Amino acid sequence: MPHRISAVLVTVLVALVVACLSPWADGAKTKPVVDGPTPQWIWTNSLGDGQTIYLYKTFEMDGAPKSATLTASCDNHMRVAVNGKVVAQSDEWNEPATVDVTKLIKPGQNTIVVQAKNDGGVAAFVAAMKLDPRGQGRPRYVVTDTSWKVTPKAIDGWDKAGFDAVADWEAPKVIGKLGDGPWNNVFAAGGAAIPNGTLSVAEGFKVEQIYSVPKGTQGSWVSLTAGPKGELYASDQGGAGIYKIVPPALGSEDEATVTKVNVNVSNAHGMVWAFDSLYINRNGDGGGVWRITDSNGDGELDKAEQVVNVPGGGEHGPHAVIKTADGKGLYICAGNHTHIPPDLTGTNQPSNWDEDLLLPRQWDARGHARGILAPGGWVARISPDGKQQQLFANGFRNLYDIALNEDGEMFTFDSDMEWDFGLPWYRPTRICHIVSGAEFGWRSGAGKWPTYYPDSLPPVVEIGPASPTGVLFGTGAKFPAKWQRALFALDWTYGTIWAIHLKPDGASYDGKVEEFVSGKPLPVTDATIGTDGVFYFTVGGRGTQSGLYRVTYTGSDPTGHIGGDADDFADLRALRHKLEAFHGRQDAAAVATAYPYLGHADRHIRFAARIALEAQPVESWQSRVLGESDPEALITGAVALARQGKPEVRSQLLKALNGVNLAKLAESQQLEALRAYQLVFARMGRPSDADSDAVTAKLNPMYPSTSDNINRELCRLLVYLRAPGVVGRTIKLITEAGPTPAPEWQTVLDRNGGYGGTASAVAANMPPLQGIQLAYTLRNLRNGWTIEQRRAYFQFLREAANHPGGASFPGYLNNIRSEALANCSNVEREAVADLTGDKIQGAPDLASLPKPKGPGKDWQIDEVVKLAESKMHHRDFENGKRSFQAVLCAQCHRFDGFGGDIGPDLSSVGNKFSVADLLDSIINPSNVISDQYESTTITKKDGSDVTGRIVAEDNKTYKVSANPFAPNQLISVDKADVAKLTPSKVSAMVPKLINALNEDELLDLIAYLRSGGNRKDRMFK
Repeated sequence: MPHRISAVLVTVLVALVVACLSPWADGAKTKPVVDGPTPQWIWTNSLGDGQTIYLYKTFEMDGAPKSATLTASCDNHMRVAVNGKVVAQSDEWNEPATVDVTKLIKPGQNTIVVQAKNDGGVAAFVAAMKLDPRGQGRPRYVVTDTSWKVTPKAIDGWDKAGFDAVADWEAPKVIGKLGDGPWNNVFAAGGAAIPNGTLSVAEGFKVEQIYSVPKGTQGSWVSLTAGPKGELYASDQGGAGIYKIVPPALGSEDEATVTKVNVNVSNAHGMVWAFDSLYINRNGDGGGVWRITDSNGDGELDKAEQVVNVPGGGEHGPHAVIKTADGKGLYICAGNHTHIPPDLTGTNQPSNWDEDLLLPRQWDARGHARGILAPGGWVARISPDGKQQQLFANGFRNLYDIALNEDGEMFTFDSDMEWDFGLPWYRPTRICHIVSGAEFGWRSGAGKWPTYYPDSLPPVVEIGPASPTGVLFGTGAKFPAKWQRALFALDWTYGTIWAIHLKPDGASYDGKVEEFVSGKPLPVTDATIGTDGVFYFTVGGRGTQSGLYRVTYTGSDPTGHIGGDADDFADLRALRHKLEAFHGRQDAAAVATAYPYLGHADRHIRFAARIALEAQPVESWQSRVLGESDPEALITGAVALARQGKPEVRSQLLKALNGVNLAKLAESQQLEALRAYQLVFARMGRPSDADSDAVTAKLNPMYPSTSDNINRELCRLLVYLRAPGVVGRTIKLITEAGPTPAPEWQTVLDRNGGYGGTASAVAANMPPLQGIQLAYTLRNLRNGWTIEQRRAYFQFLREAANHPGGASFPGYLNNIRSEALANCSNVEREAVADLTGDKIQGAPDLASLPKPKGPGKDWQIDEVVKLAESKMHHRDFENGKRSFQAVLCAQCHRFDGFGGDIGPDLSSVGNKFSVADLLDSIINPSNVISDQYESTTITKKDGSDVTGRIVAEDNKTYKVSANPFAPNQLISVDKADVAKLTPSKVSAMVPKLINALNEDELLDLIAYLRSGGNRKDRMFK
């Protein structure tokens, strides 16, 4: 299903409640609790995918009740115990459990304990218990609210009698109240998939339901395709199977005929009839492309075999399958949580894809897609037998479906990350033109590329907040010409089928958006054009009530078939195709053909030419790029050479870029040039001091610009280069930025009270996007600040936090603040403590530190990693803290608000490094030295050296901290006496300090560091 069928559950009218009967309910069906105070949806504050939590509630009873009924629901799974007896469970939020628990309630204290699990995305639990007293008296209610307790830690014996929550459980986070979206009033009974009279449709069209899917036997349909003889095929999202539907003839009173296909496969997120077979792209177990055929010629499908293995599942897993324009193969696609097929035989996009981020990225503040790297979501072409598998395009977030227009051009509706509302890296859902070798720049967390990066391609049009599902063209529909040419894009969250009217524009397209069908609710999943020319679509998904609908034209305009019309840009598209023919293969004619188009005015032509060039041996075109005089061709060639060349040409490439007069270029070209610089550094490594100085001298005078986008990219580069004055100029931009204009999103947000409400609140009170982006970049810089600048920075973050945002908005701001604080000196921390609440504790007195107990040994990384794999339970927090001090870590490093500031803050190392990486940095500290903490060797004219950190300087003197154990003892060096400055290759940190520790001391130290100073971490239990 779409990327947020669990992450963004929208307003839907739920199916009939499936009651879970207790063994003591005498077989009577128990009615759900629908009266009394309104319960709240609750969860722990620390949300995570695949997370299991426990919820706990006690209540007192004066006597045994006459009756007691419990109703509960959970997104996604729950088991509920009352007084030590498991009474209910559910694996679907829209199938709440209702049980009679009268016989379990006793006088005195009673307990409810819940084990709840989240598969992914948003999560919440809701419950209500109604207790009717014996005799006279009003009913009593126990509902979920902040009086409950919750913990994300593993709990043994939670479902046993006598269980009592420990003292460190926390109050839950309230997600919303029963009745709010995305779940609506899940305790109320539902009905048909879509209430009658609630749909809107474009003028001249009629929409009608032709089948209501019996969920108990046929599931909830998420994919749909047309067969060759007027039949349709649909698949349940779960294991209920694949179904053949014969729709009733237009105007008849007959009902649709539905039969199950006799194969043991299901959960198809994409389906297509091709090569006398039904192909499906299966999600989950057995994921990938399956071919379903009629093995005995009786006209019924009965045999299924897998032809392509695509390991992956979930809502970012394998999705669509369609036929190629030439009729010789198939296209398949998958979301960003799905690896490319393991048997890939080729790729149109050079396969050395990377994150290509100049500065460290922050992962999503709530953990979504943490650690998932390029290439992101992808499209591949496969042969009918699956033996040929060619990656076609990549860089999507979670494209669910793909479609071809009559010219064979491919399009999709790619998803957004709605948790990023209010953040500068939020990208609305987008219609993308998928060309050969395309890269659309999705990167996890805050790493998403702006649309202007030349190593990616832009969207055709941005829709706004949505949850994309099916896409199709109106080709073959008995619709007027305008609608036959339209791309229809289905949005599950906001219940809309959009019509995107595409117009050729250069080698690509432009588009205008129009509403075709909409409803509140209308959880559309897929659509197809039948052989009868009718537009069919399904609603449902994720266990909700499903139905099959059709749209027909009732107006008077001609509806005959139309072909593709000639247009003014057909030649440019033909040129693009000519260049794309060289993608993914070496050809002696490629360089001569493609190189002249690196400077073409059309972005898609430049992109196609560059990808063709990158497929050829770099030595066949490198010298032409380095000697190029045309600015646009040089910039495009520099992007190619940065991606494919060797670090040895970095200086030559930077020299060539430095020769471009950026002031004479258009803004779009300046942005491309700045990106080229970034790629040189990201791919080829940090430049020499001389090269760094030359680039800084060129770019520093440009900052600030009058363009927000140019300022973003200049700030990135100048922070990376540690350019003088960048802090002051950036702070000025942050504090003087004007209000952020509201986005031009479509007016559909009121169709979902939950997520639409969040998006509406953000649009009505936009956070300072430019300031947040610049503050995010500036967090990386440790040196060059004044106290006033530090205070202005943290004051801005405080004020920005007052704006509304998506679910990850506050977490990102907190993480920006935390990383910026980690780059503050203790003096700076103290100066901003009133703005941050950060408590300052400096390095301890050396003489007061404890000594290692020992006996030590020469610890090796592999040895310790093996110990850590089996002995990281029942560790001793206090001994770990003692070891941290005993091996002098606290002298140079802050951890959990305590320690020196000579080296990096170690508070978050547990989230960043594996045990092996952590040990390597301790045992071999000189292997990797952060440029913000490196020492400098000052060679004097008399030949003597002074090595240490330059902590201050003026026009005449350097102040050097040479002793890490006495950092305040400074050596003054007159600049007049200095011959040269050289970055030291040796860390100030003494290697192998842990060799003084015994096994328990070392393992306790590792646990202490990885816990972030949390003595309640499970490693200490």
